[in-house]
Amino acid sequence: MLNRLTAHRRALHRIPELGDQLPETRAYILSQLSGLRCRIIEPGRDAVLAFFDAGKPAAAAFRSDMDALPIEEKTGLAFCSIHPGKMHACGHDGHMAMLLTFAQWVDENLENLPHNILLVFQPAEETTGGALDICRTGIFGELSVQHIFGIHLWPALPAGVIGTRPGPMMARTNEVTVEIQGKSAHIAKWQQGTDALEAGAQFLQQAYRMAESELPAEQFRVFRFGLMQSGTVRNAVSAHTRLEGTLRTFQEETFRHISHRAAEIGRQIEEETGCQISVHFSDGYPAVCNNPALYAKAAALLGPDGFSPLAEPVLIAEDFSFYQKTLPGLFFFLGTGGDQPLHSDRFQFDELVLEQGVRLYQKLLAL
Repeated sequence: MLNRLTAHRRALHRIPELGDQLPETRAYILSQLSGLRCRIIEPGRDAVLAFFDAGKPAAAAFRSDMDALPIEEKTGLAFCSIHPGKMHACGHDGHMAMLLTFAQWVDENLENLPHNILLVFQPAEETTGGALDICRTGIFGELSVQHIFGIHLWPALPAGVIGTRPGPMMARTNEVTVEIQGKSAHIAKWQQGTDALEAGAQFLQQAYRMAESELPAEQFRVFRFGLMQSGTVRNAVSAHTRLEGTLRTFQEETFRHISHRAAEIGRQIEEETGCQISVHFSDGYPAVCNNPALYAKAAALLGPDGFSPLAEPVLIAEDFSFYQKTLPGLFFFLGTGGDQPLHSDRFQFDELVLEQGVRLYQKLLAL
């Protein structure tokens, strides 16, 4: 198994592609599925689905993301990226390697499987949420898919350790944009202007205090801004300020409270300063929320040594959440250890851990 995993991972690591423009990646996956007893479904945007019909009334689905990141690789690996400025720095090459190796095992054991199997190779996880497009095709209902599983390589866990938890596991993410329009004036006559920079500073401070103090600590959230642009020169009152930030939450009531209060703060500062303020939250990705009943079954199946329960959810987002809005699903972290985080230009892992992921998929078939 390890030889097959390694071959797939290294071949895919060399050809990273971005978003939903993945012709080489798609071609490699199709070439490896060719000859297996599966029906290939191509719903667009370079997605590839493989359906193995074991003659059963229902199916289980397993998902891998496909896209890479716009990062110049600095690992020095013998099989490093051949595409300048692109790198599999988030482990998606490993995810695809596990699913392709699992596909071979499914083909070899098709007559003995308890379910039909749908393998989902999905583009655009890092960009526009390719999972949502696949859900919208209706393929899960058409093929009577009962539940879906996914794995993500995770440096924060020791190599080979599998982690998951019931309920919220990864954050809902919403991009936040605040536009503040004022009126410029020379600093010597600043009273004649309407200072958009001052209004922006007020909004930032009040929004931070609100998010940190108005909700219980157990409602995990992050509301921060990473970009603030304002003004044109040092000796003129700023006529425009733009803030760009992110809201990460797990519960709908947390999102509603913060988004509602942010809009209120904007209106209050409008009245106080005379500036015009708009606050916009993007749709973003929902929270990854593991189905509690499916989690309980998996925990009983895998046993106390099968995985490590995670004490808290993480504030990173993942579009696997769209599948969980469509059908019950479980998401797992597979530890890689090491000192390089995801999205690092030096991210690397021991390919031996990929065996743990394939074995997990095999075990989950019993659910």
